[in-house]
Amino acid sequence: MTLGDYPVRASIGVTDIRRSASFYEEVLGLVPASIGPSAAIEGGARFYTCGQGTMLNVFETPTAGSTRSTVATWYVDDIDAIVVELTAAGAEPVRYEGFDQDDRGIGPRAGGGRIAWVEDPDGNTLAIETDS
Repeated sequence: MTLGDYPVRASIGVTDIRRSASFYEEVLGLVPASIGPSAAIEGGARFYTCGQGTMLNVFETPTAGSTRSTVATWYVDDIDAIVVELTAAGAEPVRYEGFDQDDRGIGPRAGGGRIAWVEDPDGNTLAIETDS
């Protein structure tokens, strides 16, 4: 037995589930599959079904804080169209000094392909990647 034999779910801690739910639902376009408690916080967790049976859990926790590293990555076919849609919905691209990003925030990915980043209201970094 190895954990590699089992599905994994990404979980992102946030400080205010209502504010974050607005971002994940209205800006990223995710639809909650279910809403549940987060510890003692009634309705403090949102579970979003994503592609190929994957799941994203966004939950309120008093220990949440921002991270400068990527906490979740979506692999997409058309990064240009996705970034345009996210920007139109209110997402702001994250720009890194010394990284060759275009005016939309899309840059080359290590190992090939392209990548862009956005941050949620708590500063959690989310990536959008493509192989082309």
